[in-house]
Amino acid sequence: QPPGLPLASCRSFTNKKIQVELDESSGVAMMKFKSPPVNSLSLEFLTEFSISLEKLENNRACRGVIITSAVPKIFSSGLDITEMCGKSVEHYTEFWRAVQEMWLRLYGSNMVTVAAVNGSSPAGGCLVALSCDYRIMAENPKFSIGLNEAQLGIVAPFWFKDTFVNVVGHRTAERSLQLGSLHPAPEAHKLGLVDELVPEEKLMEKAAAVMAQWLALPDHARQLTKTMMRKAVLDRLVAHREEDIKNFITFVSKESIQKSLRMYMEMLKKRK
Repeated sequence: QPPGLPLASCRSFTNKKIQVELDESSGVAMMKFKSPPVNSLSLEFLTEFSISLEKLENNRACRGVIITSAVPKIFSSGLDITEMCGKSVEHYTEFWRAVQEMWLRLYGSNMVTVAAVNGSSPAGGCLVALSCDYRIMAENPKFSIGLNEAQLGIVAPFWFKDTFVNVVGHRTAERSLQLGSLHPAPEAHKLGLVDELVPEEKLMEKAAAVMAQWLALPDHARQLTKTMMRKAVLDRLVAHREEDIKNFITFVSKESIQKSLRMYMEMLKKRK
């Protein structure tokens, strides 16, 4: 703390599942997922995530956010399967709208977004990382990342696919999506799915350095460029939101899909 500076330059607002600390002097917020055991994206988690992003977005002191996990070995396991199993159409609607909302806010954010991926990040967890401006992953071959929906008998929605293609290119995305691949950190780096690998203990330091590099530019030029690059993909979901929700409900309500989700949940229980 430099002398003469008010102590209030760090503000934190913590919800049940997400902890946010904003350092107003640097303009950088740290967002940590703290929903053990695996930071799964439940309706409550997604709602908190969107509200936290909105709060930061509306705070003029905040220019960037580093997203990471407070749970060891896992960034986020992706969408909470229990939200998609044996629930009402109303519940599926609310849940899927929350998934869309999270992505629209994160992918379209005016802030610089850096993912510090400090654990495995399958499916929806991978989507969160893909939606950021920059991805740094802990250099641990036991940690993997990818859109592995096909393994569960689920199909990644078009906007997951578009986000993935924009990061790794069409051919890599196509192969990875069809096989439902989870890529160990070194392979993820080789494919361009993550931008950098660093030793685990250097992850936050590196994320702060990358953030400083991005924030050295005038915000408006960077924001307009980001909008130009991402607008078409964002607009596509905005234009087809209701249809996308209907597709999700039709798909998830099929008995065959419910059955594979139940089997997957049983398998997870046995692993515990």
